[in-house]
Amino acid sequence: MPEMNTSSLPDLIFTILFFFMIVTTMREVTLKVKFTVPAGTELEKLEKKSAVSFIYVGPPTDQLRATMGSTPRIQLNDRFAEPGEVMDFIAEERATMTDQAAQTVSMKIDEKTPMGIVTDIKEVLRKSWALKINYSASKRN
Repeated sequence: MPEMNTSSLPDLIFTILFFFMIVTTMREVTLKVKFTVPAGTELEKLEKKSAVSFIYVGPPTDQLRATMGSTPRIQLNDRFAEPGEVMDFIAEERATMTDQAAQTVSMKIDEKTPMGIVTDIKEVLRKSWALKINYSASKRN
């Protein structure tokens, strides 16, 4: 009985592995706040997503609400922060980027968040020279 030719087996396995690496997306941040973004009409898509830093603002998720209350909180990556900590976050994000001039800060804010928190974040962003700000929204019907 002739032996089975397995010389193309590594190529096949590599092709399947490569396929799954391309189609799988990795979640970078575990959301600890929940938000409903406001609706808008004049929306634009972000061009360079590799140069975008995200700031999430909203009430804590249901699992964390019992210990933290329902007041809106700021989330930077996987941790809660105060407005003063945003400057350090922006500096860390900028240090990891190859095109630092293209850095954009995208703020995903719950529609019921008081404007005072947003103003505090914007002042800190201005002090850290992060002047390209994007507000996330959904398309209005």
